[in-house]
Amino acid sequence: MSHVVITGANRGIGLELARLYQREGWQVTGVCRQSSPELEEVAAQVIDNIDVTQEKDVRRLATVLEGKTIDLLINNAGVLKDEVLGELDFDSIRLQMEVNAIAPLRICEALLPNMQRGSKIANITSRMGSMGDNDSGGRYGYRASKAAFNAFGRSLAIDLKGRGIAVAQLHPGFVNTRMVNFGGLISPEDSAAGLAQRIAELNLENSGSFWHSNGEQLPW
Repeated sequence: MSHVVITGANRGIGLELARLYQREGWQVTGVCRQSSPELEEVAAQVIDNIDVTQEKDVRRLATVLEGKTIDLLINNAGVLKDEVLGELDFDSIRLQMEVNAIAPLRICEALLPNMQRGSKIANITSRMGSMGDNDSGGRYGYRASKAAFNAFGRSLAIDLKGRGIAVAQLHPGFVNTRMVNFGGLISPEDSAAGLAQRIAELNLENSGSFWHSNGEQLPW
């Protein structure tokens, strides 16, 4: 049975991905700060009380998963804040860099021993991290953190190709979740289906690419 590990799996896109892979017969490990009844219904294993920004928590995650092969790692945990030029909150910007960029890189490194040739890493990023697609400004912390995450993902794809591990940067779309006050344009279910299709199509030839869940290749 294939094994998927999903961070931020207790709600939103992460929960829908957990549901989707469980329906498809995968063993699902959900990682989160606080579990939910919905996640516990579908996950074979829930590892909660994990703050992805804390090294000790990531070490505990690696310890719990020691010896278990991971066929797919989905780095989904993230945070979205807003900043206004002239009133920038640098603590907010720093937090977003920690959660959205540094934390998933830390998780990738910690769980690399669990991955083998044919494993995949799917990084749930955002088109707001695209330099070429930025025509509206603002969101300094979120944009910068996702741009950094994209740079990390691109380097991971290059460094892991020789090990047979493919990596994708995936934009889920403007999804109707709590993160955007339920003001999104597509449902978590539709987003998860699109993301899963992109993940299924991921291979060593297209590793390191930046995709929208609808299949559109996005500019860096």
